[in-house]
Amino acid sequence: MLAIISVGVAVLAALVYIGFTKTLLVSGVLAVLYTLKYHKRWCYVALKTAPRDLRALYCYIKILLITRKFMRKDYTVPDIFHEIVLKHPKKPCFLLQDEVWTFEEVEEFSLRVTAVLKSKGVKKGDIVGLLVNNSPQMPALWLGNARLGGITPLINTNQRGNALIHSISIAKCNVLIFSDEYLSAIQDVSSQLDPKLKLLKFTHRPLNKNPVEVNASGDGIEDLTDLLERTPPAPWTLADANGFQGKLLYIYTSGTTGLPKAAVISNSRYVFMACGLHNFRLNSSDVVYCPLPLYHTAGGVVSVGQALIFGCTVILKTKFSASQYFPDCVKYKATAAHYIGEMCRYVLATPPSPADRSHRVRLIYGNGLRPQIWTEFVNRFNIKYVTEFYGATEGNANIANSDGTPGAIGFISRIFPAVYPIAIIKVDQETGEPIRDSRGLCQIAQPNEPGVFIGKISPNNPTREFLGYVDRSASDKKVVRDVFTHGDSAFISGDILVADEFGYLYFRDRTGDTFRWRGENVSTSEVEAAISNVANHRDAVVYGVMVPNTEGRAGMCGIVDTDGTLDLDKLAKDLSNDLPPYARPVFLRVMTSLDMTGTFKMKKTDLQKEGFDPSKAKGDKLYYLDMKQCKYLPLNEDEYNKIIEGHIRI
Repeated sequence: MLAIISVGVAVLAALVYIGFTKTLLVSGVLAVLYTLKYHKRWCYVALKTAPRDLRALYCYIKILLITRKFMRKDYTVPDIFHEIVLKHPKKPCFLLQDEVWTFEEVEEFSLRVTAVLKSKGVKKGDIVGLLVNNSPQMPALWLGNARLGGITPLINTNQRGNALIHSISIAKCNVLIFSDEYLSAIQDVSSQLDPKLKLLKFTHRPLNKNPVEVNASGDGIEDLTDLLERTPPAPWTLADANGFQGKLLYIYTSGTTGLPKAAVISNSRYVFMACGLHNFRLNSSDVVYCPLPLYHTAGGVVSVGQALIFGCTVILKTKFSASQYFPDCVKYKATAAHYIGEMCRYVLATPPSPADRSHRVRLIYGNGLRPQIWTEFVNRFNIKYVTEFYGATEGNANIANSDGTPGAIGFISRIFPAVYPIAIIKVDQETGEPIRDSRGLCQIAQPNEPGVFIGKISPNNPTREFLGYVDRSASDKKVVRDVFTHGDSAFISGDILVADEFGYLYFRDRTGDTFRWRGENVSTSEVEAAISNVANHRDAVVYGVMVPNTEGRAGMCGIVDTDGTLDLDKLAKDLSNDLPPYARPVFLRVMTSLDMTGTFKMKKTDLQKEGFDPSKAKGDKLYYLDMKQCKYLPLNEDEYNKIIEGHIRI
């Protein structure tokens, strides 16, 4: 207090004796000298990061201006897409194999969808689920529904059995459109679906100008493609929806426990996520290569959004192929390409080819590119820019590495951290619970200190709103309150991150039991339940284990077999029917018993530490999954070493 009074007196005296201008000048010089003397390191960090932060600030302002424009017009995604169609109707919108769909053709198809769904009684607020494979028609299907004000859950096409029933039921679907190749999956669960659910079968074939005769399949399900071919497009009008902040899609994401959750994506959130990437070195003339599934946020929002919101041409693939990644980029003259971390590792493992450097790709973007292969990847394939980004489907905190710093998933500004209100807070890494100070508020993690990534919630700001899941109780678990001040709230990601001195953020791990594998979140409780169900209710514990030079954690299951009756071939076959490929345990540890806690919870910490090393198995038998044969094979020292050295791929 005495120092403050002394400074105040000195300033007043200076104003009296030397005037305002000179006082301001002297004060400025003294402030600079003081900062240089006592905060030299902060000055260095500020100077080094200023170009990065100012570029990001410029991009963020552009995003805010774009979203404000659409908010003022109260546009939905179909309305925004219509403006793009009017600008260049004949420009290619989606490419798939030899198919070329122009913007005009995509909109016409979506208008046919609008007409057909309206004839089936679909109206504003109805839920029309999509279990449809990658194709130009897939986004056109949900655009047609959105024009009626309907909401579209994008169901993971790997889902089967109980997971599929849950995905349809949790969204409260009124209608389900599914690709004909998933007919058997629907028939398997049809008796357990709501009898009121309308089923429409979609067949991927070129849209004919004239009606064609369709042979009845005998399954009693209407053929949507036949209806679309026979129905004229609906006249274009502004979407009869709930406006820019209304619900558009449900996208499924695995939570920390249980079955898939349906995350709510509004029109504003869709635009924000597409804008967030576009403003980092993309432009409307880019041709974007997207080999990712369109039922996920990455493919269906971030990449497809480049076409729907900004007019880029997007190349689609029915299935990712490492050997065809850059040859496809050459074939279609791609200028930007999307990836998930595992993809980069697979592509890097392919033999050298002329396509490695004869492509036109200047930018790759995605999430999960490991620091260990980052430099090798960009050097081999001559990639000029990398935009690594991070963000949860259900969250409100999206960040991006805008300057290509290897391994970073984004950054927090050290100069003006409050502009984009995100932070890393201290948590108990066992429970994920925030560590609070004496006032009951969260504590900011220091540089190089791990913590959980959060995004402050501002309901009236489309870039900061939190919509969460369809299940409100599940949404509440993702919100932390009394963060920086009493009464505020933030989305808590559940991801452990660390920020370095310059504010660059690096992914560490996830709190709790859930682990990531093949770019997906795997819920241990869900897998445990599936295994126990098909293995005569045996005790089974699932956990993730680290494999050298592999992103994420491979699933491992410790399963009890007291009498030697466990049929591994049947187990592998049953799990292939009940679980998507990424959720099936890669390793098995067959044991005679499992340790329990006092509350009858199975212990897994020691098992996780021992991993899949046979020398630490304590006499238990280990196995690994051969995906080609769909069989569990014995895992001994020889196989273990081959996996470690990369000779056996898992």
